[in-house]
Amino acid sequence: MRIDLHSHSNASDGTQPPADVVRRARERGLDVLALTDHDTVAGHRAAIEALPAGLTFVPGMELSCRRAGQSIHLLAYLFDPLEPELSAECVRIREARELRGRLTVERLAELGVPVTWEQVSELAAGGPVGRPHIARAMVAAGAIAAPDLAFTPEWIGTGGRAYVTRYALDPEQAVRLVRAAGGVPVLAHPKAAKRGKVVPDEWIAELAGAGLFGVEADHLDHDADARAHVRGLAGELGLAVTGSSDDHGELTGHRLGCETTAPETYERLVAEATGATPVTSPQSGF
Repeated sequence: MRIDLHSHSNASDGTQPPADVVRRARERGLDVLALTDHDTVAGHRAAIEALPAGLTFVPGMELSCRRAGQSIHLLAYLFDPLEPELSAECVRIREARELRGRLTVERLAELGVPVTWEQVSELAAGGPVGRPHIARAMVAAGAIAAPDLAFTPEWIGTGGRAYVTRYALDPEQAVRLVRAAGGVPVLAHPKAAKRGKVVPDEWIAELAGAGLFGVEADHLDHDADARAHVRGLAGELGLAVTGSSDDHGELTGHRLGCETTAPETYERLVAEATGATPVTSPQSGF
């Protein structure tokens, strides 16, 4: 089995609709795909309705967290999307995203970048606005040549001239919320040095104590040393190890399936979940 547990659609900051994501996943030879849009499950229904034969769909989400000013991402799988506390926190995070987006656009305008909120919202296609949408709008405006150039101190990178912070969950709280909703939490790309998002080992140990299931080791933002370190730490803490593409469509070069999770790890993950189950064919009432 080929299993990819981290992907995005245009329900958050990917570039393709959920239906296209699941179609491409099957074309790439995947057997299992998790859709993990940021702080939303809005793309799940469309993905399930378009689910091709032979592909199992895992409902997921990537929760925005922060500790000591550092952004941390937590992958949540097979939780109950209607659980009140987790649902309310997701609404709060999405509202904070919109406020941040509007303020960022205003700061860019002050810096002479002709980007409007309407342009950014159109790129978000009705989903939560994220910095990647703003980066794409900056490219369209001719301010930068490629989206990744926006994430620098000159523009909207952390601490940059147009950077705006926003509300996010403490990761330990997020782990507990996911577990309370019957879900299974996995820490995303914890040693992504190129993103400036290296989660300290002691924090990971604390998250393990709070109920963390696993850590994402095999990720393109991890070099060989980082992968080995994550695996060693996971062994010490009794955590599972996952691998995923973190595909965002055009933004990441359509890389579904470039990293995968072992079948036995997937089976453990599914066994621990009580909030939802994987979907193997379209079904009503989801």
